Amino acid sequence: MRPDEHSGRSLAYLGDAVWSLKVRQRLLEEGYGRGKQLQRLTIEYVSARAQANLYDILHEEGFFTEMEEELYHRGRNDNAGSVPRSTDVLTYRRSTGFEAILGWLQLCGEEERIETILNRAMEITERK
Repeated sequence: MRPDEHSGRSLAYLGDAVWSLKVRQRLLEEGYGRGKQLQRLTIEYVSARAQANLYDILHEEGFFTEMEEELYHRGRNDNAGSVPRSTDVLTYRRSTGFEAILGWLQLCGEEERIETILNRAMEITERK
């Protein structure tokens, strides 16, 4: 499967699943085990608002490569169709761009880079 053959939306679809799994796995590894606690913590990383905010912070830090920034724009600008009621269009598009980066990295086998993004996201979220 060639990553460049997929739309930004398709990459985001995969990236959403990758991010959710990585976050949940990390929370369990860190010893969180109660259902309500896990759900609350997971939302701090996987909600559209959380992903959009993480992207903004990482972007300001110059964290992403030029290719990752291009993928972000590809995902953000792709027609998303419907937007969940729980978020606004701009936030949803920004989170979709973030997910597109993750989807691309997954298809390219860039597990280490995904882990680097996750590690930095954990640092940012824990600071709050």
